[in-house]
Amino acid sequence: MSSVPAVAALDWGTTRLRAWLIDGSGKVLAERRGDDGLITAREKGFSNVLEGHLAAMGAPDTLPVIICGMAGSRQGWIEAPYVTVPAPLSAILGGAARVADQKRDIRIVPGLAQRLTDAPDVMRGEETQLAGAGLPAKGRHLACMPGTHSKWVLVEDGAVAGFGTWPTGELFSVLAAHSILKHSLGEHPAAVTADSPFFRQWCERALGEGGDVTSKLFAIRAAGLLQDLKSEDAAACLSGLLIGGEIASAKRRFGAGDAPVVLIASGALAMLYQAALDLAGLAFRTVDADEAVRAGLIEAARENGMIARTGA
Repeated sequence: MSSVPAVAALDWGTTRLRAWLIDGSGKVLAERRGDDGLITAREKGFSNVLEGHLAAMGAPDTLPVIICGMAGSRQGWIEAPYVTVPAPLSAILGGAARVADQKRDIRIVPGLAQRLTDAPDVMRGEETQLAGAGLPAKGRHLACMPGTHSKWVLVEDGAVAGFGTWPTGELFSVLAAHSILKHSLGEHPAAVTADSPFFRQWCERALGEGGDVTSKLFAIRAAGLLQDLKSEDAAACLSGLLIGGEIASAKRRFGAGDAPVVLIASGALAMLYQAALDLAGLAFRTVDADEAVRAGLIEAARENGMIARTGA
């Protein structure tokens, strides 16, 4: 096993950055995490932020770098053009765009575009998680990647056939801070756990009515006024309602299928979606999101010839 880095891999989002040094076998040699996402990098300079993290990890000056996420957006370092679906996962990773005029080889994985007239959609970053999730090469598979903008992706025989976005995390934040519900949830909404009876009850309500969420929102406020619903329980109600609504809607759009849903998530969010998928009667298997994005970046480095394919 080598201790010499072969490539640096970065998941560079809007507000956060994660970086790893990887050897030729895919082993992680060093890791860095920071708050200098796209917003900060636009002020400091992407190259300056990148080189600062690489220097802190002791990366050689010529070490190649593979990046996924919002660094490749129109507001990012360079715009890595979208790949239109349907498209094979290997072709998506292999289309990484090179950043010009840098002392090292730096490439950014493209995002995906769904150019349907009635369902336009885009993603950037999640495609790399998907590629690292270990999906079987054959068959029909449905992946759920929860977050600020949750993605549900249909993969058929190793190619992304289509996807949809449910902005569940963003809706929670907006409703909690800028709607009448802020009086119910309080200034700092409580953390929600998967064993909360309120989370489960309101999730089941959304699932039972096919994802009808809007007609239930004001009931959270009313329950506080009429039934003494506490603020911490109101947060669980809203979370359960929105996640249940997302799952019901995605289930209606993509169908259940024969294979279990591949839930790509980590931490508390993974536990909430596991509970909700169970309530929905959907079989699932969980893939850690951190491990998936790292594995996807390593595969992208291989597809772009930055490190050798193992066993090749």
